[in-house]
Amino acid sequence: MSEIEVDLYSDTQTRPTPAMRRAIAEAEVGDEQRGEDPTVNRLQEMVAELLGKEAAVFLPSGTMCNEIAYRVHGRPGQEIILHETAHALHYEAGGPAALSGLMTRPLAGARGIFTAAQVEAALRPKGDRHAPQSAIVSIEQTSNQGGGAVWPLERVREVAAMGRAHGLAVHMDGARLMNAVVASGVAARDYARPCDSVWIDLSKGLGCPVGAVLAGDAGFIEAAFRNKHLFGGAMRQAGIIAAAGVHALEHHVERLAEDHAKARRLAQGLAQIKGISIDPEGVETNLVFFDLEEDSGLSAPELSQRLEGGHGVRIGAMDDRQLRAVTHLDVPEDGVEKALAAVRAVLSA
Repeated sequence: MSEIEVDLYSDTQTRPTPAMRRAIAEAEVGDEQRGEDPTVNRLQEMVAELLGKEAAVFLPSGTMCNEIAYRVHGRPGQEIILHETAHALHYEAGGPAALSGLMTRPLAGARGIFTAAQVEAALRPKGDRHAPQSAIVSIEQTSNQGGGAVWPLERVREVAAMGRAHGLAVHMDGARLMNAVVASGVAARDYARPCDSVWIDLSKGLGCPVGAVLAGDAGFIEAAFRNKHLFGGAMRQAGIIAAAGVHALEHHVERLAEDHAKARRLAQGLAQIKGISIDPEGVETNLVFFDLEEDSGLSAPELSQRLEGGHGVRIGAMDDRQLRAVTHLDVPEDGVEKALAAVRAVLSA
C-alpha cells in the first residue's frame, strides 16, 4: 500500500494548518453550556453576522445542524420536501425519522436543484387526514450529489417564497455554502436571507478539525440549544475547537477559490483521458464527479483501489462507474498533476 500523497477523497480530509493549531493552543475557554466560553461566543457571533441572522449555535457536526433544525421546525408525522440526492436523505442514518418522526418527500431536478413549481406540486392537500403534513422545504448549498452545483440566488428565493406562502419552514443545509459564495460572488447573508435556518460546516473547505454552526432567529436558536443537549451535542470548554472556526473564517474563505481552480484543472485533465467521461464545464466549485466508460476495462471501485494502492492517490468510488474527487487546502500544488498522471497510468495499463 502506497503512502497517500494526494487525498481527493473529500474536503473533510483537511488537517489544521500550523497557524490554526496555534489559534487552537492559545484559545480562551470557559463553560460553553453556561455561555461563558469567549471563543465559542465569538464564533457564534461571527456566523450570525455572516449569515444575517439573530443568533447562532456551535455544534459538533453538520449532520447535527440538519437534524436539530428539522426537529425544531417539524413534528412527528410531518414531511420534509428535499432533493432526491440530499445529504439528509442518504447520509444521516435515517435521522429525520429516527430523531424527529419526520417523513421525507424527495424531488427530482438537474444537479441537485429543484424548482418552486415542484415544491408546489409536492405539497400535501390541506386538511387531508390521511396524508402527512408538509412542514419543511430543505435546500442543499452546494449540492453534493449535484457535483458541487451552486443554487442560483433567484432559485433559492423562489423556492423559499413558495414554501413560506404555504406555511413551510425553509432550511438551508449550507455544508459548502462558502464555496457557493466564493464561486458566485453572492454574499452568504443574501443566500441565507430567505431561509428560516441555515448552517455552515467548518470541517470541509474551511479546514477545521471539527464542527459546524447553525443560525436563525433568537427563538429558533433557543430551541436548537435545547435539542443540542438532547442529542448529546453539549460541550464544555469548546473554545479549543471553536478557535479553529474563528481562524478559518478570518483566513480560509477567500482561498476556496484556489480549490475551485484546482478542481477545474483536474476536470479538464480528466476529460483528455481515454475511458473517462466528464463535462469540465459542469465543475463550479471543488467537487469533480466523473464516470468510467464501459470500455475502460475497470470498475470505479477497482480504479479507486489501484490509484490508492499503487500511486498514493485517493479518489472515492460513488458506485460501479462513478467516482468523486474533491479539492481542498491539503491538496499540494502539484497534486492535480500527480492525480492525473496516476489515472493515466492505471487506465493505460
